[in-house]
Amino acid sequence: MSTMARSRPAPQTERRGAFEYVFPAIRGVQAQREFYVTMCPLRLIPRLFVFDEEELLPELRAQRTLNRARVPEIARYILDNQGSYTFSALTASVDADIRFEGFATDGPVDRIGMLSIPMSAKFVINDGQHRRAAIEEALRDNPDLGDESIAVVLFLDLGLNRCQQMFADLNKYAIRPAPSLSVLYDQRDRLACIARQVCFQSRTLTDLVEMEKSNLSIRSRKLFTLSAVRTCTKGLLDGFSDMAYDEQAALATDFWAALIDIFPDWKRVASQEVTAGDIRRDFLHSHGVVLHALGKVGNHLVTASPSPRPWREKLEPLRKIDWSRANREMWEGRALVGGKISKSRANVILTTNALRLAMGQKLNVEEQAVEDAFKGGIR
Repeated sequence: MSTMARSRPAPQTERRGAFEYVFPAIRGVQAQREFYVTMCPLRLIPRLFVFDEEELLPELRAQRTLNRARVPEIARYILDNQGSYTFSALTASVDADIRFEGFATDGPVDRIGMLSIPMSAKFVINDGQHRRAAIEEALRDNPDLGDESIAVVLFLDLGLNRCQQMFADLNKYAIRPAPSLSVLYDQRDRLACIARQVCFQSRTLTDLVEMEKSNLSIRSRKLFTLSAVRTCTKGLLDGFSDMAYDEQAALATDFWAALIDIFPDWKRVASQEVTAGDIRRDFLHSHGVVLHALGKVGNHLVTASPSPRPWREKLEPLRKIDWSRANREMWEGRALVGGKISKSRANVILTTNALRLAMGQKLNVEEQAVEDAFKGGIR
């Protein structure tokens, strides 16, 4: 369906000769108020929905301040996936005397018709301003996208208070999916695909990895999450972007097989000799911060000696490490802060350092700087 601007007669004299946007639309009722669902060409989105309230105080705005750092990533998503990108509808309020003409006067068809909106109307996006900004940026790179369309849900603007309440209502129950579930379903992200393949090809990992949740309860039978597997694999494959997918997947599979051999507790959980909760409570080798560090250690070993046998052999010192959470001398300030697990970037580096030093490796410049700061802080 398309939209057009045209001059047309109207029942009210003041509208006669006015230029209008005319959209095919479906009329609905929500909370006893009419609203409309239409399709809008992407090229019209930047013209219709202008974001000009950034300088106003928060209490005088109907939208949140645009986080411009998010926009390039969303625009790149559109441009990189022009044959498969998916956008949900924009939700907006329109402040104007609009007119809806149904294709029939009664029956279901009276809900389908043409929506006429004066070109002088003011639109306020209640939900989707970052998508709107990304569409504008993507159009600058590829104007041909302008012929595509996005669904728009239009409500009548009933003032600032109503617009602010709509924003609050639309975002009140919005919950991002768990990172593990995103990894499970993401078919575009190479690392997500490799993480899934690694898990599905290993009977042990299939038994150990929680595929949907990213927080494990005490009673969970799973030892770590799919998102943690991806993070570890990302650390392992850092710098290998030129490697073919099959080679990356094979390397990740070999590395995880080596880790399973290094940590017999993992096998004991898989065979139900011990509970996953007991292992997570007493030891650190199944927690995300350590898995990330193990991936970084593996990356260093593979880079130094690409053939499987040497890097596998150099993992052996990991068996001698005391992974107990009670080993505060080694882990406090690194994987633990005040006795609790910490996954901050600094803690990942400090945990990586602990492993590399235990394996007799030299630290790189960044790792040494973090290590010096850490040791200087505990004197």
